[in-house]
Amino acid sequence: MSEPKLEVPAELRDLAEKTIDQAERAFGMFFDAANKSVSTISTPGTEISKQALAFTQQNMKAAFEHARKLVHATDLQEAMQIQSEFLRSQFTNAGEHMRQISGDVMSVAKDTMKPKL
Repeated sequence: MSEPKLEVPAELRDLAEKTIDQAERAFGMFFDAANKSVSTISTPGTEISKQALAFTQQNMKAAFEHARKLVHATDLQEAMQIQSEFLRSQFTNAGEHMRQISGDVMSVAKDTMKPKL
């Protein structure tokens, strides 16, 4: 028994693509403003904030790419495979991001605790 095809009109797929593009541009402007804002502040946590912002930006880019792939899925099996791959990569990335940020937080904490000469 074959998987039923997803019957989505081309116009709806085009509209979804345009909506994804618009949302991605809006988030791009948000991240540009946030990066400029974080760069103006000089604290021990500034680098961690920049890194967290960069990780969030990477996650959003991955989410937009994921949405684009889903828009073009032709059947439920393909959509589920796309979803599975996305979740697997996001879990891997989240673990790596947490390790990096945890290490940086520990480093900043050690630097902050050092006696000033």
